[in-house]
Amino acid sequence: MLVKGIKGIIPGEISVKDFVMATSTSEEMTVEILDNLMQNGIGTHEDNIIHFEENDRLKAGILAISMGAPIDEISSMLEWQDFESLTAEILEKRDFEIMRNVIFTKPRMQIDVIGIKSGIAILIDCKHWNRMSQSALEKAVKKQVERTKHFLSKEKIQAAVPAIVTLYQHETRFIERVPIIPIYQLDAFCDEFYGNIEELRS
Repeated sequence: MLVKGIKGIIPGEISVKDFVMATSTSEEMTVEILDNLMQNGIGTHEDNIIHFEENDRLKAGILAISMGAPIDEISSMLEWQDFESLTAEILEKRDFEIMRNVIFTKPRMQIDVIGIKSGIAILIDCKHWNRMSQSALEKAVKKQVERTKHFLSKEKIQAAVPAIVTLYQHETRFIERVPIIPIYQLDAFCDEFYGNIEELRS
């Protein structure tokens, strides 16, 4: 049921009538879906108008996955921007200063999300939806380590830690001391970040 509701989550304001049309559900089911979303802090509802924030679609997707919805089905409804936005929001809530889509030239490199706190940066490569093989993860880690070294050579900062954030839970948690973090564990990772800094590649 919640899966159907994801289609109606459009940032900004939407009427209940438009939500019913967007989700192809009955009014009764819409009421249930909206109640479920609101109870989980997704969207606000007043006078037949629903207001959604930029990251609400991804939050609803992660909620649906936690309730047993197929990841592949959910991922097809989401944009990669949703994923990066939520990653940045989680870091921001943990008082990191955020930079998004940072591009370097010579050589050309792009870093999805950078969080800086107390002179230490975490450089995140967001791997949006693909269930990645071990070799693909290893390749992603290698590239992120290169980007991190390049970032350190350009920026006046004490240390930087490369990390990969994924939608899926991978069996591998670290590759060459680079953490592979499912998005729903990112908040806990940030909480323990400074305590674990010695164990991470920096």
